[in-house]
This record gives sequence, structure tokens and C-alpha cells, in this order.
Amino acid sequence: MGLKVKLICVFLFGFIYSFSQTISNLEKYTNPVVDYSLPDPSLILADDGYYYLYATENIRNLPIHRSRDLVVWEFVGTAFTEQTRPNFEPQGNIWAPDINRIGNKYVLYYSMSEWGGEWTCGIGCAVSDRPDGPFKDNGMMFRSNGIKVQNSIDPFYIEDDGHKYLFWGSFRGVYAIELSEDGLTVKKGANPIQIAGTAYEGTYIHKHEGYYYMFASIGSCCEGLKSTYTTVVGRSKQLLGPYMDKNGKGMLDNHHEILIHKNEYFVGPGHNSEIIMDKAGNDWIFYHAVNVKNPEGRVLMLDKIIWKNDWPEVKGQSPSLESERPEV
Repeated sequence: MGLKVKLICVFLFGFIYSFSQTISNLEKYTNPVVDYSLPDPSLILADDGYYYLYATENIRNLPIHRSRDLVVWEFVGTAFTEQTRPNFEPQGNIWAPDINRIGNKYVLYYSMSEWGGEWTCGIGCAVSDRPDGPFKDNGMMFRSNGIKVQNSIDPFYIEDDGHKYLFWGSFRGVYAIELSEDGLTVKKGANPIQIAGTAYEGTYIHKHEGYYYMFASIGSCCEGLKSTYTTVVGRSKQLLGPYMDKNGKGMLDNHHEILIHKNEYFVGPGHNSEIIMDKAGNDWIFYHAVNVKNPEGRVLMLDKIIWKNDWPEVKGQSPSLESERPEV
């Protein structure tokens, strides 16, 4: 083989290898997918083809981001302004939003609290025609001292069998209550039902293959590198429980399975989002964590859920550094 032919072969091999590496890199993503603080994420696929993600207001007035592919996110604004933000807890912040589509409206449930205000905090909701807002506050739904549930934060909305429910709670028990037809108020005469024990907050329930799976977080969320937040799960045949671990022990007694715990790269992985299914049928979950290399804030993480023997798992039970992208 002549020198000229050899050089052409070497060039072609290098080009093909470089091209294949580029394609491979395009098919992968790295965590965190957003490297600034977006705690307690909640997201929804809107009619315009974008995924919209909402988070606790480390960005004032509750930040909204959007993405086409679940990996690259852009900031599009806030749910509220200084003039329109909820005010039933004047010194409080807006925490742990939960976004939903009810009828033809986008309904955003939120917590309003200040640190230590476990009897004055509460849950409200706001409504918009558009996923990017503006949201009109519908006001407080209930407050801890009114509904007699201490630390009434971290709302999660779900519809089941023609009924609408709100779940909530933070280390004082997880509770559920039935809502009105429009989902904006508590149903007249409804009372709270305790669903899980005092180890949990940040509840989310996902129905899969005949089971209801309650995802929640245990430990401390907000102590930087000392955060002990861990994502856990239990399951039930009924929405209102009882939720059990693999050994049949109940979440009412603080038993559960570990889904995501810390590793050498990220600590405090918790307060997960809704589960999103991609076009390939794979399930994905967002959550926040503290980046060991840059521990400022709680960054946005993405990982695939794997179903094994009717239980959800994340590879290695810990946050990934790199993974294949969702197919969206």
C-alpha cells in the first residue's frame, strides 16, 4: 500500500472515530443538568411541546424553566411578581411547588413558610392559562393551625377513580385530603387522613402496574455537604394505603426502601419530581442534590428509573455522573 493511500486511510479512520465520539456525546448527558439551585422540582409536558419545571424560590417569586429534551433547560420567568405573589405568610417564602393540568387550566400548588413556622405555614394554589404564567393566586387552602397538621408544606396533587386529592406533610406525618371538583379548595366535610409516618417529606405518588408507589425524602435537606437527604419509596394496592416496604412493614411506622442515597460526587439527593416517560418507554425522575465539587445550593439532577420485580430502582442507588439521554 502506498504512502498516499495509508495517509488517506489514517485520515478516514480518525474522522470516523471523531464523528462517532461526537454522536456518542450527543446521546449522553451529565449531572447536574442545571448547575445552580433549583430545589424541589415539579414538571409537566405542556401543549406547546415543552417540558416546564418549577422549583422552590431560590430565585425570587418561584422560577419557571423549560426544555425540549429534559436535559437543556432555559429560564423563562417566574410564576409571580412582587405584586402578585401569595401573602398569607408575609415573612414566608414559596416552597415545593406542584404543577398540574386540571381541565383547561394549569394549577400550581405551593407551600408558604418561614423557617421554624411549623404552625403558621400553609398550602395555597394559583391558576394560569399558560404553563409559563402569569399565575393568579387563588389564596390559601389551609394552614397548619387550622387543619391541625403541624408543618403543612410540600403539596402533591393526584386524581384517582374520579376523586381529587392533595397529599402533604413534612416530618410530622404525611396526610391526604379530598379536594373540591375544581381542585382549588378542600372538599366540604373532608378531613385529613394520615398516610405515612414522621420520617418523611416531599411526597409524590406514581401508579405503575397495579401499584401505587409513594416516593418521599428522609433526612436533612439543606445543610450543604452535611445534608443527609435520601430518596425512599414504598408501595400500596390502594391510593390511601397502607404503603409497605419489601418486607411488608408500613410507612406509617417509617419503613421504606432506599431509592437514591449519596455518593462521592453528590450528597443529599431528594425531593423528587413527577416521573416522566420518554418515547422509548423509559421512566425518568428529577430531584435535587448538593454537588460535592461546588456545594453552593441544591442543583437539578436527572436519572432513569428501572423497574425490577415491581419496584423502582436507580442504577447504583445513587446519582449518576453521565448517562444516555432520554428519547423525547
